[in-house]
Amino acid sequence: MSPQVSVVIPVFNEQEGLPLLFERLYPALDALGRSYEVVFVDDGSSDGSVAELREQFERRPDVTRVVLLARNAGQHLAILAAFAHSRGTYMITLDADLQNPPEEIARLIAAMDAGADYVGTIRRRRRDVLWRKAASRLMNRLRERTTSIRITDQGCMLRGYHRSVVDALNHCTEMSTYVPALAYTFARHPLEIEVAHAERAVGQTKYSLYRLIRLNFDLMTGFSVAPLQFFSMTGGVIALISLILVVYLALRRLIVGPEAQGLFTLFGIAFFLIGVALIGLGVVGEYVGRIYEQVRQRPRYMVAAVLEQAEQGATERLAPAGAAQLPAPLTSAARVRGASE
Repeated sequence: MSPQVSVVIPVFNEQEGLPLLFERLYPALDALGRSYEVVFVDDGSSDGSVAELREQFERRPDVTRVVLLARNAGQHLAILAAFAHSRGTYMITLDADLQNPPEEIARLIAAMDAGADYVGTIRRRRRDVLWRKAASRLMNRLRERTTSIRITDQGCMLRGYHRSVVDALNHCTEMSTYVPALAYTFARHPLEIEVAHAERAVGQTKYSLYRLIRLNFDLMTGFSVAPLQFFSMTGGVIALISLILVVYLALRRLIVGPEAQGLFTLFGIAFFLIGVALIGLGVVGEYVGRIYEQVRQRPRYMVAAVLEQAEQGATERLAPAGAAQLPAPLTSAARVRGASE
């Protein structure tokens, strides 16, 4: 029988924080009074995260699944891998760092009970450093101006999705995507609520400034052609200004005669135009690169193994060639199976 709620948690090098997460997550879910499952997906961790996840699976195999990816695929593809192995009617995504309290999950479920099929969240009194807050506000405004996606706080991964939205996500094949934004495009009744926010319990964020910029650039190019349109319009404006300047210089040469002055100004203008052209070429290259990645039709991620409770006894099946090594045989009535996506 499928559970009512699936909680999806991507994990990447979170060994120190996982015990704290387990201590708070399972009591919060037990208090819901609903059937549930927790689907952890390890995104190619290099620390002891897999061992921690396996131990937790041994403790609570009835409500725990663990998807082990063969290599790092990125947070959002890891979430999609977990979606493909989740069974709940309501799907909740949650980061493993405890910045969003697991106790808030009940509020998201209540919102979906009321009819929402997509529940976004807004962090109340964010506990991030100043530069992350400023960068988040800037990227939010830029994304709102370039796409039709209206997400107030795109950096908060505590979100709720109805099964109908997740089924639509599972049919998508983009190599590079942003799950909350993609889900928003399929939602008929989106809703946002405020949630509490805390500092990381342990460790440091895995998102550097460069990765945040890269993520938002992917978001803009993945959901809009506005960057291309912007440079098309910019090119038209520059061409018009250049035409006016050429006419002006030609008339001045006829009236005043040849001049050597203003040479460095012309060089400055030329270098500016070259810079604009290179930026525009980079934007075009980004779209071409996305097409190139897509047409190769390579797997978006590789699943090394799935730890889940078996109906009868324990079975084991090897993962595909080239996938990560499987964990040792389990001692509980569970199975380990390999798959590729």
